[in-house]
Amino acid sequence: MSDRALAVVRAGALTTVQDRGRPGHAHLGVPRSGALDAPAAALANRLVGNPAGAAVLETTLDGCALRPRSVVVAAVTGAPCPVRVDGRPVAWGAPVRVPAGALLDVGSARAGLRSYLAVSGGVAVEPVLGSRSTDLLSGLGPPPLTDGTILPLGDPGTLHARVDVAAHRAPPAELVLRVVLGPRDGWFTGAALRTFTTRAYRVASASNRIGLRTEGPSLERAVSGELPSEGLVLGAVQVPPDGRPVVFLADHPTTGGYPVIAVVRPADLAAAAQAVPGTPVRFLAVRRR
Repeated sequence: MSDRALAVVRAGALTTVQDRGRPGHAHLGVPRSGALDAPAAALANRLVGNPAGAAVLETTLDGCALRPRSVVVAAVTGAPCPVRVDGRPVAWGAPVRVPAGALLDVGSARAGLRSYLAVSGGVAVEPVLGSRSTDLLSGLGPPPLTDGTILPLGDPGTLHARVDVAAHRAPPAELVLRVVLGPRDGWFTGAALRTFTTRAYRVASASNRIGLRTEGPSLERAVSGELPSEGLVLGAVQVPPDGRPVVFLADHPTTGGYPVIAVVRPADLAAAAQAVPGTPVRFLAVRRR
């Protein structure tokens, strides 16, 4: 076996392989998937000299620990967290040289939810439909990491970035999501639309890679019937029977039968990936462009 590999020592609560995802397969019932905080994943790749779309590891809450079989350059971005090599603190948000056999430990998030670990050469698991991403809904791609997993790495490319620490966006204290109303906003009362765009919600603990669930005021329907299943897009805000909006994220289903009251602007979804349970959420209606 090639020495270009990582051995997983501690998998963490939920660590998955992610890249830019597999768009263009919704007609087959395949979600896009991919890194929830795409800018953070791209930055990690840039710091270690990978192409922006190389596969990285997305950790959730408590990080992970790995041993490379050869010398690698690694970088951690996204949710700020302690990073150590053989117990020695090293920089977060910067390229770090990790010797062969050393323990690279990505610690628990100090703010936000998801950290991104890029390693020179990228994680080179077998792609499925053009992507190496783990899709929790469909089960495509590699399974979430477990202790003892061996992850192959690609060949390193260009030199890593010459920086001390890269600038990063702080996890949101309040999540403001710009939305375009529709296509099913007519299924809700005028009062419900005012509530949706003026009242505060909170991120629910049941949120995951499939969707960001909210707690807060229930939205009253003006139409009592049910929809036939129709297509769903990334960022769709669906309202289930309890009346509380759900924002669909990367592993969302491709069809659904509950009305979609609005769609979140793509640029705002990265912040949603880092919003911890209890974070206030506001939906801001904007014009379609």
